[in-house]
Amino acid sequence: MKVLILGGYGVFGGRLVRLLRDVPNLSLIIAGRDKEKARVFCRSLTGATQMEPLALDRLDIVAALSKVKPDLLVDASGPFQQYGTAPYSVVEACIDARVDYLDFADGADFVRGISDYDKAAKDAGVCLLSGVSSFPVLTAAVLREFSKVMEIEKVIGGIAPSPYAGIGLNVMRAVVGYAGSPVKLWRDGKESLGVGLAESQRFTIAVPGRVPLRNIHFSLVDVPDLQVIPPQHPTMTDIWMGAGPIPEVLHRALNLLAKARYRLKLPSLAPLSPLFYRVLNLMKFGEHRGGMFITVSGRANGKPAKKSWHLLAEGDDGPFIPSMAIEAIIRKFMAGEKPIAGARPAVDALELSDYDALFADRAIYTGIRDELRDGPIYRTVLGSAFDSLAPQIAALHDSTSKRQWSGIAQVKRGSGLLARLVAQCINAPPTGDNTPVTVTFQPDGKGELWTRDFGGKFFKSHQRVGKGKNAHLIVEAFGPIDVALALVIKGNQLWLVPRRWAIFGIPLPKALLPKGNTFEAQEDGLFKFDVELAAPIVGPICSYKGTLSPHQ
Repeated sequence: MKVLILGGYGVFGGRLVRLLRDVPNLSLIIAGRDKEKARVFCRSLTGATQMEPLALDRLDIVAALSKVKPDLLVDASGPFQQYGTAPYSVVEACIDARVDYLDFADGADFVRGISDYDKAAKDAGVCLLSGVSSFPVLTAAVLREFSKVMEIEKVIGGIAPSPYAGIGLNVMRAVVGYAGSPVKLWRDGKESLGVGLAESQRFTIAVPGRVPLRNIHFSLVDVPDLQVIPPQHPTMTDIWMGAGPIPEVLHRALNLLAKARYRLKLPSLAPLSPLFYRVLNLMKFGEHRGGMFITVSGRANGKPAKKSWHLLAEGDDGPFIPSMAIEAIIRKFMAGEKPIAGARPAVDALELSDYDALFADRAIYTGIRDELRDGPIYRTVLGSAFDSLAPQIAALHDSTSKRQWSGIAQVKRGSGLLARLVAQCINAPPTGDNTPVTVTFQPDGKGELWTRDFGGKFFKSHQRVGKGKNAHLIVEAFGPIDVALALVIKGNQLWLVPRRWAIFGIPLPKALLPKGNTFEAQEDGLFKFDVELAAPIVGPICSYKGTLSPHQ
């Protein structure tokens, strides 16, 4: 099979090539305006796939198709919002040459408009799919799964790339180009208009059982989902999609410019694209993690329902996700599973199970949360991951009633002056071996009061479900100090990982965030705890470990 990739050495095209380089009997023509760049790119990769560089401007596509005679063309160039007076020239050339076509288009109007070529594509016996990327292919697949258990009414989604992912100049031109422009979407059951990058909201991407991303600022983006997904769900009344690039300071600067352009009727901000491109690709700091979310509100069995789907990508795996949809379709082509002829948005191209297979060998994790489910605080925060806990860990946390667990602990206090002062302030237990311990859990409507009795020395804290920027975290209060903890499942252990903290509600610097390895486990049929309280500068404050069993 021969595949011609326009923009084959660019950001998305290049990642697609890397995903496909292990496929035998596949020939990839890496096309772009600069043949030397294409040649260098081809030489940088090894694998079973054949690769050939080609100098090609999209204006010369008719001659190129006649010469190369590919089985499939992938358009990974863009920006699709700026294709001028003949935006579908490549599409038309593919129909005339009877060549199948896929693209990465993120322009909503472009993706929706490809349906105008449906009859011509069917007559030519070719398949033309537009928007074959995370938006809208993955979004649509998630929503089809949700639609099996509920009637979908309102949808909010977003993507948060890792700050280290890198972004192409063409993508930046597209995004900055529609900043402050009207964006077509559905509101209150009808087509309406939003303002690109001027409308914002916050969300925490939190795959159950894993460390969530930090609470992120998302802004409205002009993606195909806003136009092509509502017709698939007759009960849908609202849909909103955002992006949450980091650093937030640059993101908010673009928000201000978008609002100014809209209110003052200013010209396009596209000339600023190179500046934003350089700054964004220079300001790479923070966690090398990215994610995606979709929340759905509606009704199930006649009752209100709200669910959310979360995706977390660690390290360098996340940037490949937008290219995986085309990867999957090409692999299906190779297996003889060609999509039916016609021209259409790619909303039905893949199912969620196809993505599960693509994610399986990578550090990409997904999960679903029932947002309206009420119950014990740990079950609420862990969501579907709670059921994977070891039995004794689940038993300790799966209750909304007062209860006591008792056992034996070994306690060790820090020896430093500051550590001793802090330990005294929080009333930490004294050093001791084989100290009898009883923990009383007292629900109070806001969470649970934990009273630890170490041989007559009481150490108290209050735990609750986090809200706002602490969403999907457990917030443990030690007097005026709040520490927000992620619940992370590692094998048969439940780890509590500090993420944020505050005193009297005032956020404190991350650099001073309390540390320490703290986890729960099951050992010999008993609940095991291992807690370390430490802090930068202060050092180890107190640690205690031991076992508990239900108090009879």
